[in-house]
Amino acid sequence: MTAAAIADELEVTVRTVYRDVATLQARRIPIEGAAGVGYVLRRGYELPRPRPSRSGCACSPAPVTPACRRQPKASCHKVTLVVPDPLRDYLTNAPVYVSKSGAPVPAQRDLPSTIRHAIRAARKMRIAYQDGDGRSTERVIQPFAVAYYVGATLICAWCELRNDVRHFRTDRVVSVDVPDQSFSIPETVIARWLAERQDD
Repeated sequence: MTAAAIADELEVTVRTVYRDVATLQARRIPIEGAAGVGYVLRRGYELPRPRPSRSGCACSPAPVTPACRRQPKASCHKVTLVVPDPLRDYLTNAPVYVSKSGAPVPAQRDLPSTIRHAIRAARKMRIAYQDGDGRSTERVIQPFAVAYYVGATLICAWCELRNDVRHFRTDRVVSVDVPDQSFSIPETVIARWLAERQDD
């Protein structure tokens, strides 16, 4: 079987297949072949199946964004295909319950992906924001985290207007722009923010 076929079946990259097969071969798994040619698992040998425990079997549809909700379901489906039969029913009917309702959906439908991109790229965000009393302000923020709660999804960011860390509800963001302006938040600021979260 070619690495491309394996990658397509497992939904990974060809490079990942090359790396993982090399690791298996180094552990003396009888896989014959090479990169660019293809692989064959020697007849009579089977890879051991994963053996998860009940404590590790729970799939929950996290109530965040539609995209985030789909990912656990897809992963859960893949896991149910390989677990031993006694655990399959427990996995699909795990006694774990998560609220189907979640935080209000932001008016800017693509806002969640915009926030994640800005955080990964360390890019500032220019937002028009409306507070709980209906007052509007223009802010330039430096986003570094997203907090998901049942009642709200928050952008955690350094606010240049207030010169401090602030939290902005995504459903109150009226408009957003990501200019080509990078930023770097001091580690002491993040450490302080994390310490405050532990006290919550």
